[in-house]
Amino acid sequence: MASSKSSPPGFVFSILIIISFFNFVTCNNQHILSSCNFDAIYQLGDSIADTGNDVQDNPSSKFARLPYGETFKKATGRCSDGLLMIDYIALSAGIPFLDPYLNKDGLFDYGLNFAFAGATAMSAEDLAKWNVSFVPTSISLSRQLDWMFSYFNTTCRGNKDCFKKNGKALFMVGEIGGNDYNYAFWQGKTIEEVKTMVPEVVETIKQATKRVIGYGATRLVVPGNFPIGCFPVNLTKYQTNDSTAYDELHCLKELNNFSIYHNYLLQQAIAELKEEHPDETVVYGDYYNAFLWLLSKADLLGFDPTSLQKACCGIGDYNSGLSSWCGDPKVPVCENPNERLSWDGAHLTQRAYELMATWLVRGISPRLQCEYIVSYSSAV
Repeated sequence: MASSKSSPPGFVFSILIIISFFNFVTCNNQHILSSCNFDAIYQLGDSIADTGNDVQDNPSSKFARLPYGETFKKATGRCSDGLLMIDYIALSAGIPFLDPYLNKDGLFDYGLNFAFAGATAMSAEDLAKWNVSFVPTSISLSRQLDWMFSYFNTTCRGNKDCFKKNGKALFMVGEIGGNDYNYAFWQGKTIEEVKTMVPEVVETIKQATKRVIGYGATRLVVPGNFPIGCFPVNLTKYQTNDSTAYDELHCLKELNNFSIYHNYLLQQAIAELKEEHPDETVVYGDYYNAFLWLLSKADLLGFDPTSLQKACCGIGDYNSGLSSWCGDPKVPVCENPNERLSWDGAHLTQRAYELMATWLVRGISPRLQCEYIVSYSSAV
């Protein structure tokens, strides 16, 4: 006689949730954006998206040598152990990886990358007005837009209709602005002091987006800031014995609230852009919640639960010592970067970027007016 025993309903439900969750994260993501029919992608931003501009400008940069790029088997100038979100976005759109603008031997048939590690939204001159004097690069959004205009002006050869082809491209305006705040924080400014800068940083991003629209862009993604209170570099710098300073994910509340404020103003600016340019599609890229989703589900995704906020490459309590950095002599690297969220304390691992890109493209594809229809599982 068959046994009358059966699995508890709660157990079965949990298994179904886990299966549904893994279907979400393992589903082939490579072609979701292909229904958008983008024929090119153009990227502005900082180290989150730089595929080699910084190292073209400074070949002695740490990002130009291992262990950076070790998962990719080659240091390419990407600030990670391997690929970045923009690489996975390109794969999803059926577009080759974007070459950096400063690579004069690059292939730009399918777009190019203007992002530069360390870049700011505001210019160094504008940051100086806020008494932010430590700005290690002169590359800002304005400079990247000048590069973009120079490129389009050269390829268009004076043909005013040339910009029309940009209506078939995807433009990523950021993530940008984080370094404006980082440089202010590193100079000892308080969160309240830096918070007064946010409206001008956001206005700079808004004006840059309007300029991109002026180049013929019709579909744009403007990403927000990460929950910076979850990053090892900030957990190290602002470490405290006050348990109330941390949330349930062990992130610093005050710093995350700062990011929320920036993202709130940025979403307001995007809403204004939509009213001013009703024929263009401007989409907010929710990097903040993409990362929190990743952090909250990390144990299901194969990350080491004991090292969720420890960098793979680094030293110190969070493997993000402020006196030594990844790439410095004797700074260790973890055995398996795929088990870590953070690569060097300020940048993420290839695996983290891959999963965040999956989350992001599933959310933005319908809003970019692609044919692909997204359906989120309740398990996610």
